[in-house]
Amino acid sequence: MSEINEKEMMYRHSMSHVLAKAIKELFGSDNVKLAIGPAIDNGFYYDFDINKSISNDDFANIESKMKEIIERNEDFKREEVSKEQALKMFASEPYKCELINELPENETISVYYLGDDFVDLCRGPHVENTKFLRGFAYKINRVSGAYWKGSEKNKMLQRVYFYGFLDKKQLKDYVNMIEEAIKRDHNKLGRELGIFTTVDYIGQGLPILLPKGARIVQLLQRFVEDEEEKRGWLLTKTPFMAKSDLYKISGHWDHYKDGMFVLGDEEKDKEVFALRPMTCPFQYQAYLNEGRSYKDLPLRYNETSTLFRNEASGEMHGLIRVRQFTISEGHLMCTPEQLEDEFKSCLELAIYMLKTLGLYEDASYRFSQWDPNNREKYIGTDEQWAEAQSIMGKILDNLEIPYEIGIGEAAFYGPKLDIQIKNVWGKEDTLITIQIDQLLAEKFGMEYVDKDGQKKNPYIIHRTSIGCYERTLAYLIEKYAGAFPTWLSPTQVKILNIADVHLDYAREVKDKLCQMGIRVELDDRNEKIGKKIRDAQLDKIPYSLIIGDNEMSSNSVSVRKRSVGDIGVKPVDEFIKDILVEINEKRIG
Repeated sequence: MSEINEKEMMYRHSMSHVLAKAIKELFGSDNVKLAIGPAIDNGFYYDFDINKSISNDDFANIESKMKEIIERNEDFKREEVSKEQALKMFASEPYKCELINELPENETISVYYLGDDFVDLCRGPHVENTKFLRGFAYKINRVSGAYWKGSEKNKMLQRVYFYGFLDKKQLKDYVNMIEEAIKRDHNKLGRELGIFTTVDYIGQGLPILLPKGARIVQLLQRFVEDEEEKRGWLLTKTPFMAKSDLYKISGHWDHYKDGMFVLGDEEKDKEVFALRPMTCPFQYQAYLNEGRSYKDLPLRYNETSTLFRNEASGEMHGLIRVRQFTISEGHLMCTPEQLEDEFKSCLELAIYMLKTLGLYEDASYRFSQWDPNNREKYIGTDEQWAEAQSIMGKILDNLEIPYEIGIGEAAFYGPKLDIQIKNVWGKEDTLITIQIDQLLAEKFGMEYVDKDGQKKNPYIIHRTSIGCYERTLAYLIEKYAGAFPTWLSPTQVKILNIADVHLDYAREVKDKLCQMGIRVELDDRNEKIGKKIRDAQLDKIPYSLIIGDNEMSSNSVSVRKRSVGDIGVKPVDEFIKDILVEINEKRIG
């Protein structure tokens, strides 16, 4: 941790004590029981058991009381006590006593006084006196419920969150970033725009794509499959489930079973099935369907695959982490001599996709390697892993890919390149992976006859070209704040008639656009044109075409562009020509 971070965390920790003392003074010491109050990455919080609910109306008073305490110039004083002394000192604080009782009998316990009338169980460190906190910038964020020790079996406490930074500019910049993140958060915005929803009695991690979201995913899938076909990939379609026998051959049963949805009971049922968490062992069957020669390689199989993974309930988040998802999955079988060029081609495809979607500048790269100290997590020998990682490292270095190394992040059968993207809250997830595998071909008996007449196992590259469609959609919502590029917008054009007399002509324009494959809607409500324009803007429609007397008489439309505003009157055919160029070129600006 850097020196400035250590200082910032110390100040935040000190402020959590100021917060605890302020709550005690505001609500009465006997009415407030203290739990814990750590510093965190963006500030600090404290958990309280209080006989009343803290509301937004209390925020100003809390901040004011904290400022008052700081202005008193009170000292932070450390004292070391025995376990017995600590239990007496905190006799009226049940949560503190519980923590103390969990410590070894002979352990010396440190406490910190803030002034003469407030003491807390704490390791420190803290500033010497509250006067050093005067320039510290802080702002109450929110109050939420938090179970004691994170267990729902325990009592629900009130957690008071604060932002806290060393100066006002840092605080202001961070609050602005948070406000922008809230505006762009796909989990909020995606619902508001009617892109997806979730239903409690369907289950966590099982989103419903509404017509707008389904249309965007359809456009992405068609684009990906067409692009993959141009690059020599062959489409397959495989089952959503298989017997446990398949997963036992691949190793998923031993290394990934907890992440799978198993159908049946191994002890009772003759056959046990599981929903597929990945497509590789299924696509291998296409390879095994006939004998192979080196002349058949490279052999590239792709599939738009629906997969199922039993993610932990606490990991679910909108469309980014779900239990059922669809992915642009592919598996490529090749000779050792072909491996570098084929890996490069897979990476070029992924980069092309990222650039086309406008996500390229947001991506980072991680070389995910195995952890030799966690041997049971992987298959294969030390020598095989060393060879695979050496090959992959050489390829990445030759391609001059700037990557970080992630120890223990490899798949159980091989190393991988993970292309990462952060959501608006700064959490990083993998969007695209490209993996090298020299182990599973042998497990499945996948062979080819080489030039020398010998049977050999091919190398396998596992890859996605755009990753999980749901996750990609989430990142696109956040990237564009719901204002998608025209080629991806569920509705590309909205026609707005000024009066009923213009409806027939408006319908003619709509039909003409529809015939050219443009996604268009007609807002024929009996509303003022100003409201129609505002509603189209709120719906983030790329183009609005306003039709009145002048447009009807001149076979034209008045064009409003979402990002610009009014751009003037155009003949209908000219507008169609212009928007088709924008769509076909997949412009993102």
